Amino acid sequence: MEFHDFPPVTTYAAPFFVLSVVLEWWGVKTGRFHGRYETKDAFTSLAMGIGNVVVNTLTATVFFWLLIVAWPYRVLTLPYTWWSFLACFVLYDFIYYWKHRFAHRARWWWMEHVTHHSSEHYNLTTALRQPWFGPFTGLYILGLPMVILGFHPYLIGFAAGWNLLYQFWIHTEAINRMPKWFEAVMNTPSHHRVHHATNPRYLDTNYAGVFIVWDKMFGTFVPELDADKPVYGIVKPVGSYNPFTVAFHEFFALMRDCASDGLRPDKWFGRMINAPGWNPDGHHNRSVELKQAYVDAHPDEAGSPGLPG
Repeated sequence: MEFHDFPPVTTYAAPFFVLSVVLEWWGVKTGRFHGRYETKDAFTSLAMGIGNVVVNTLTATVFFWLLIVAWPYRVLTLPYTWWSFLACFVLYDFIYYWKHRFAHRARWWWMEHVTHHSSEHYNLTTALRQPWFGPFTGLYILGLPMVILGFHPYLIGFAAGWNLLYQFWIHTEAINRMPKWFEAVMNTPSHHRVHHATNPRYLDTNYAGVFIVWDKMFGTFVPELDADKPVYGIVKPVGSYNPFTVAFHEFFALMRDCASDGLRPDKWFGRMINAPGWNPDGHHNRSVELKQAYVDAHPDEAGSPGLPG
């Protein structure tokens, strides 16, 4: 198989996505599955998914070309074999962990990733709620080290497709817990529900795409607690079903905040590289302050999972 022969995984999986959404929607509405569906919210998520496909289709050639430009500078040339794909898949997920973590910890990248978290429901349509200008934030450059190591951009794209396909099924409340051995190693609906929650203990946790071990290695893992059911959405709800508002509300919020600073590029840069909720005047409302405020109000919870001691 040549590099250009890799099948478009997500394209072939489209019928699976549609059938899964229909099945879950039916199961929730008939009371057979646990979860919630709100029609306007679900259709907004579907619209965001379609828009994401259009944007990525229009920009894929340019950004793929940038990776191809780096290909001649590789230190190795890895063949297409089962082991090279496995190595690529694991390494891609490791890089995805950091890419995802940066997307929550720097507002410049959060302004596009916030789209995915904006739904106050958690179901398979939420997986399809994707940003419309992600390629333009520059986070794609995290793929360059893999090219330099010798993974061809086509192989990276193939691994990325499987990574995205895996993450689809974990966006559901219909599955409670997987077997303990699986929960210990892999990302699951339970782990990812935590990631999408706005409960203070759950903020900025469980960034993994496929392997939850990254979070356990780097101190960002928090288990789902039955005593603290996840509440979904974002700290500042978008309050709209308009796809354009969902796609660009944080971008315009960032621009308004920068405008309020006056002609102060240093403050603009500070807003972009610091976590959401950071303020140049020192009055922050980041996840760390939200967690501490919760502990101050509930001192008996201090030191419990996801909360400071």
